[in-house]
Amino acid sequence: MIGGNVISEGSSPVTARGICWSTATNPTTDDFKTINGLGLGTFVGIVKKLIPNTKYYARAYATNLVGTVYGNEILFTAQETVKDIDGNVYHTIIIGTQVWLVENLKTTKYSNGDLIIRSDASGPLWSGLSSGAYCSYNDDQNKGNTYGHLYNWYAVSDSRNIAPVGWHVPTNAEWLILINYLGASEAASKLKESGTSHWTSPNEGANNISGFTALPGGHRGIDGTYASIESYGNWWASDQSDITNANDFYMCYAYHDGRSNINDKRFGFSVRCVKDE
Repeated sequence: MIGGNVISEGSSPVTARGICWSTATNPTTDDFKTINGLGLGTFVGIVKKLIPNTKYYARAYATNLVGTVYGNEILFTAQETVKDIDGNVYHTIIIGTQVWLVENLKTTKYSNGDLIIRSDASGPLWSGLSSGAYCSYNDDQNKGNTYGHLYNWYAVSDSRNIAPVGWHVPTNAEWLILINYLGASEAASKLKESGTSHWTSPNEGANNISGFTALPGGHRGIDGTYASIESYGNWWASDQSDITNANDFYMCYAYHDGRSNINDKRFGFSVRCVKDE
């Protein structure tokens, strides 16, 4: 997903705008392109038909009766699927200057192979943990397969890294880059999976135009109880707010916007990874 902004129409109205891309420099509308409306304002285009591990050049364009003008060129590499240490496969999506996983994390191990503590009905007490742990919602592995596992912040911040090699749990600043790129007031609409297969109705405004496909994995409270699956999704940031709390980002079935938040590190939240720069 790549964006543009038409700030002037010149001597005649803009009749087409979008993104064009190619494996050669200076792509034009004769190459692959999106068509994203007309007139002034910001827009986003989803680039498709990409070959994995291939470098592409892209730029925004706007056309009126006088001709076509182009924005600044960017270079990016098309991504392929990624595996974590457990062998779980994740898809990837380019959103602005960032590359994100399309699924919530499911790993049961740190990147060095050490097991993450599993806290379920037969495991250690969730509320008493001050080290990394994970669980599946309601101790249901099928929920973990669909929505990803829930992790406390101690697992997120562990130096052994729960992300696949070359990836990391985003900082609060990296979440804000994503949200601001999409437009804060409409970010959740563009990030949430559309429809009500996984989100509670009405899943307000969801169109998943970004391709991020956010799923509402709910959370686990500090007392060990589960809540809000299909209604809310919370995703950890890697940085703490203070000694007992850390940053997270959440979306709701009833909101258009995504919101930054601060919660106790003992909560169990989803994790979504971003690629190392």
